[in-house]
Amino acid sequence: MIHAYVLIQTHVGAAGRIVHELRAIEGVISAEPVTGPYDVVVRAKAADLDRMGKLVAAGVQAVEGVSRTITCLITGWHGRQPAGELLD
Repeated sequence: MIHAYVLIQTHVGAAGRIVHELRAIEGVISAEPVTGPYDVVVRAKAADLDRMGKLVAAGVQAVEGVSRTITCLITGWHGRQPAGELLD
């Protein structure tokens, strides 16, 4: 299982609706509106890199109003145990 953060830029005024739609996509753990250069940050999980790519391309990027994404794979926990609800 791999995890990633997806940084999302949206069309003006669309972030709230987009967050709601993203939360319904299988593999999306969380979707939150944020301030700064990105409008929404998603935490996602997938079985492997290929499935993560499909989740982002066919799921996240397919939501109307998403204008740009950057996917940041989480490379490790460095000795910390993540919260139980984030693991399968």
